[in-house]
Amino acid sequence: MRWIHENALAKDGHRFIAGLDEVGRGSLAGPVVAAAVILERGSRLSGVRDSKLLSENVRRRLFGQIVLSAKAYGFGIVDADRVDRVNVFQATREAMGQAVAQLSQPPDVLLIDAVSLPAVNLPQRCLIHGDRRCLSIAAASILAKVYRDEMMKDFDSLFPAYRFRTNKGYPTLEHRRAIFAVGLSPLHRRTFSVQRPLLDGGA
Repeated sequence: MRWIHENALAKDGHRFIAGLDEVGRGSLAGPVVAAAVILERGSRLSGVRDSKLLSENVRRRLFGQIVLSAKAYGFGIVDADRVDRVNVFQATREAMGQAVAQLSQPPDVLLIDAVSLPAVNLPQRCLIHGDRRCLSIAAASILAKVYRDEMMKDFDSLFPAYRFRTNKGYPTLEHRRAIFAVGLSPLHRRTFSVQRPLLDGGA
């Protein structure tokens, strides 16, 4: 993946270009997590692409490379209770805003996967399927995915019935069966219809 979008912004005079992406929007349990990253221009990040296209082992390896190649990176976390209160789209915006605020180097422009951030007073470019088109957004997608996956593995030890270590809170058949058997945990989003898919034939 090349620096096409970053190069275009650099020609306009931007120096600190942050890519943003999130994970966890479609999960039944756990937080929405966003990452923001400002990469060192010219970093050789072979293999960086949309995190959904990579294996867990590859994502973990690239996570380290991205961190070492970054001028700055930050994370934003919005928990399930907040998702229920404000809706998952607004939770995504809040997580992204937090991630930008965590950057040790303030950015002067944002490249965002499909979402705009009205509350962030910075120039923004929102790219549909940005994690497949833009290196900085793809790098952010990997950071967010690995960070959230590690959180869900930790939650697995607290709520082993749901097998968060393997499903990461997403609606697998195994996860839905566990919800049907033992009910919801404090990590589950109450506004998501978590039992209906199983009752409608998922068993």
